[in-house]
Amino acid sequence: MNKPSPTPFSPIAVARTDFAEKFGIPRQSGRVDSLVARIVFYPEYRNDDALRGIEGYSHLWLLWHFSETRQGDAFRPTVRPPRLGGNRAQGVFATRSPFRPNPIGLSSVRLLGLEKTEKEGTVLLVGGADLLDGTPIFDVKPYLPSTDAHPDAVGGFADAFTDYRLSVRCDDALLARLPENKREDLLAVLAEDPRPAYQEDPDRIYGFPFAGFEIKFSVLDRELTVTDIIPIK
Repeated sequence: MNKPSPTPFSPIAVARTDFAEKFGIPRQSGRVDSLVARIVFYPEYRNDDALRGIEGYSHLWLLWHFSETRQGDAFRPTVRPPRLGGNRAQGVFATRSPFRPNPIGLSSVRLLGLEKTEKEGTVLLVGGADLLDGTPIFDVKPYLPSTDAHPDAVGGFADAFTDYRLSVRCDDALLARLPENKREDLLAVLAEDPRPAYQEDPDRIYGFPFAGFEIKFSVLDRELTVTDIIPIK
């Protein structure tokens, strides 16, 4: 069978989120539904006709680029998902690993509304995105509950790793350093346990940037403690 020639395609939009680094981003879309992302279209796609009728949908599919994933040219048939401890190989097509033959991501998000701006045109506001700030968006498609929802679906080995939430402890004075509209989002992100499953050092201080602040925390057993929240200058 002859392999067809590569078909190049380019992003139509970019995601704007509170995550400046990959660490801390929820592992799947919808895990932290309150997180708000802005989907900003590039100038050649800023045409309101392209969005006509989109307000009638509650959810959308985003197809996007794993732009910060570094991988070689060679095909890797297996990967080691961090949620499995990083020591158990699975077929790449049986996982959602970013290390894929084509680094394309797929996210189901909630449509919160359309924001009309003078500088960026009409922007999509979506909830529950699992995207790095600056992620290139290849396409936006409506989610159709009549065909896209499968209540009897089986999740394979991933079904055993859906309940990994932590309890979160954060001093009120620390939390008050964040803008009020970002506090619940942060606590929800931390409850998702940002660490790879193979990192269980109770003395280690972890950190990641979120909404313009550096968040520091440690984990003992199933409790996460925020140790510091520092503005990023």
